[in-house]
Amino acid sequence: MKRFEIIDGMRGYFLVFMVLNHLIFAGGYFLVKINHNQLAFVEDAQGFVFLSGLMIGMVYARKMMKGGYAAGRTAIYSRAFELYRYAMGIVIAVLVAQMLLPGAYSVWFNWLGYTNFDDPLRLAAIATFLYQPTFMDILPQYIVYMLFAPMLIKLVLDDKWHYVVAASIMMWMAGQLGLHQIATIPINELIMGSDDQGIRVSFNLFGWQIVFFSGLVLGALTSSGKINWGKILSPDNTFIPKVALVLVMFFLPLRLITANELMPAYMIGKFASMEIRADFGPVYLLNFAAMGLLVTWLLVAGPQHKANWVRNIASAVTWVFTLRYLRLLGRHSLYVYVWHVAIVYFVYYFDGRTPELGEWTKTAIALTAVGLLSIPALWRERDKLLGTAESAPAKNLKSPKPAAQSVPQQMVIR
Repeated sequence: MKRFEIIDGMRGYFLVFMVLNHLIFAGGYFLVKINHNQLAFVEDAQGFVFLSGLMIGMVYARKMMKGGYAAGRTAIYSRAFELYRYAMGIVIAVLVAQMLLPGAYSVWFNWLGYTNFDDPLRLAAIATFLYQPTFMDILPQYIVYMLFAPMLIKLVLDDKWHYVVAASIMMWMAGQLGLHQIATIPINELIMGSDDQGIRVSFNLFGWQIVFFSGLVLGALTSSGKINWGKILSPDNTFIPKVALVLVMFFLPLRLITANELMPAYMIGKFASMEIRADFGPVYLLNFAAMGLLVTWLLVAGPQHKANWVRNIASAVTWVFTLRYLRLLGRHSLYVYVWHVAIVYFVYYFDGRTPELGEWTKTAIALTAVGLLSIPALWRERDKLLGTAESAPAKNLKSPKPAAQSVPQQMVIR
């Protein structure tokens, strides 16, 4: 199960940096600069979306192979409905808090707009994911993708994964060309509210779906045994990490330049057109693919490489993604993600109601927020931590299933 522990550690890692990136203070704060997104065009949301697709492909492909297409489809839709309940629940919780906390309406206006229980059109837009308050935009994306997941997993299991990949690439290109606006512009005018906001989303689904569905294809191929990772990610096959490293090093100075606003004015327009985060533009696609391949190769093949320095780097990367705290967060990523939204909104409210905080105070609050992320995870594992969990039945001890044959539901990403 080590591979799942590392995936949990990755999810925990992304959660930690997500809360650090989402904490907003007047004047900013230094700790947010100690971040991988300062060195590459790679961010936490990309990792979350990809890992979601990967685990959904792995888990539900196995369910389909065991129980048939209908069983897998039912399980996926059941999970999607659970995510929908949490997505709506956090919105309702924040709107209630807005009613109860003095001055919350003005502090949160940039994040919520005019969103209240007395505006049925806005509530309907939220319920249909056309209007997504700030930092409440990842779960809606997952849910939409999961509606198509059963059919696509079945295509992969039927050896038609090429069609899935081709369709995903075409959709991504449509997103880059803005073809989705044929539908979104009229809808935006239809649902425009009194705050002059209609459709409000952070992610172009046409663009970002390539991250999710590429993970789904790889996950389904893995569970069905249609891909030999041992051959592809071997210590002797260094073509993949070398190409990935070249791409990473090519974009490194560009990221340093853009992060520090040093790019010449005559270059900004052209570069910016290729670096649209909302559309998951070519710069983000190439960076994420390169970094993902490089890290994966280090985790799988790096420990067996003949070069000592490569083994040391692989050991360091593995150590980070297997930290107990990160794995704890990752095992309960849905609940931790929802809880992180509450933390971020409260900190923003507190910062908006006080004089500008000092750098040390901001850092202390940020580190405290990282610690508080574990509350829902610790609560869900309280029986195990307190030693009160019931022992497994004797019949399960006699004939346990091999680890590779079962994946706990909690390992499915949100």
